[in-house]
Amino acid sequence: MIGQLVGPEIQELISLRDFSSLKEVVSDWPPADIADMIEILSENDQAILFRLLPKKLATEVYEHLELEVQKRLLRAMAQEQVAAILNEMAPDDRTALLEELPAPTVLQLLQQLSPAERMVSRSLLGYPENSVGRLMTPDFVAIHPEMNVDQVLRYIREHGKDSETLNVIYVIDDNGKLLDGIRAREFLLSPLDKKTSDVMHGNVIALNATDDQETAVDMFRKHGRYALPVIDSEGHLIGIVTIDDVLGVADEEATEDIQKFGGMEALEKPYLSTPLLEMVKKRAGWLVILFVGEMLTATAMGYFEKEIARAVVLALFVPLIISSGGNSGSQAATLIIRAMALAEITLADWWRVMRREIIAGLMLGITLGSIGFLRIVLWSVVFHLYGPHWPLVALAVGMSLIGVVMWGALAGSMLPFMLRRVGVDPATSSAPFVATLVDVTGLLIYFSVAFFILKGSLL
Repeated sequence: MIGQLVGPEIQELISLRDFSSLKEVVSDWPPADIADMIEILSENDQAILFRLLPKKLATEVYEHLELEVQKRLLRAMAQEQVAAILNEMAPDDRTALLEELPAPTVLQLLQQLSPAERMVSRSLLGYPENSVGRLMTPDFVAIHPEMNVDQVLRYIREHGKDSETLNVIYVIDDNGKLLDGIRAREFLLSPLDKKTSDVMHGNVIALNATDDQETAVDMFRKHGRYALPVIDSEGHLIGIVTIDDVLGVADEEATEDIQKFGGMEALEKPYLSTPLLEMVKKRAGWLVILFVGEMLTATAMGYFEKEIARAVVLALFVPLIISSGGNSGSQAATLIIRAMALAEITLADWWRVMRREIIAGLMLGITLGSIGFLRIVLWSVVFHLYGPHWPLVALAVGMSLIGVVMWGALAGSMLPFMLRRVGVDPATSSAPFVATLVDVTGLLIYFSVAFFILKGSLL
């Protein structure tokens, strides 16, 4: 917000090279607002403004920047400044940056870290890509169960300065195994001589370092925590993951799913940072598949060419029929895919979903079928359209709409289950894909119903 209000002023100070005033203007801004300001500037101005920031503030601002901006600033900064910022960054934020860089660059940057920070970064980068281990930070406070509240508070004051969060204090045994996670407020409200073991609940929830990052998102969403501990395969506490890191993963997942809903491969970079040829490549594949699928629509219409030639009126309602079925299928697919993403339904719920969608599809089909029926009746009575057999045409269109909308709802809801069952991301069954599938089958339903009803009259 601040960046939007004074952006022109900042750009003017930069163009005038009035760096003292510029530094004074931004010195009191929150790091997140400075980051927003930097991101709307040109590349040259980004580097100028960032170099003016004090060391501590620069590190905080850098952690709030988008990855693409971080990489540009790395190229613009002197080696000493790069080393200072990387050493001061939170380990999880530093890992997120390093895993986006080419391997030779990562090796070069690791050499600029202090031995302790280099060890931490190598450890985090050693976990599988998109695992919880890449998200966690080793900066946390851990205590032992025999400590009393007074000792715990003293320990927090002495060692809590570098902790990622002090909301939760973790309890470990002599071997480093996680025993519990206790909210700091419980220590603040307990008598000083009370032992930690008497405060413990023993119902700790933890992530495994090798878990997928989507597991972390689900755990945070389910339990509503600010931070969760991370353990290794033997139960040793090795780090924590905080909500800010998980929100970033959730945003990436939501962006990927939304792009897949549009009928394309997910982009790996922001829109404006994606090369044009790569953008075309991401979109062309699905467009070709959908185009080939739509060609089947023409094939289906060709199969009923004789019927269309004898009853041209049927062709008038083809767009109405296939669009209604496609819309119904797209609705159902979107609802089910989102419910799966939020863990509201699982594979075991497929039968319940099928029953609901059959009933919902029937009700929606009756609604649209009635409207279509009445529309043909009204136009025939008032404008004398559709010929002498208009009651049968109206009935054929109405019944077809019921069948097509029901089929669309059923296909759109079951396809995500089928994809999930074979290990494919359900978001792949995007709205355009479902619509194309229902278009082809919808034509078969329409002309089959029309042939049955109109046989002996128009056909």
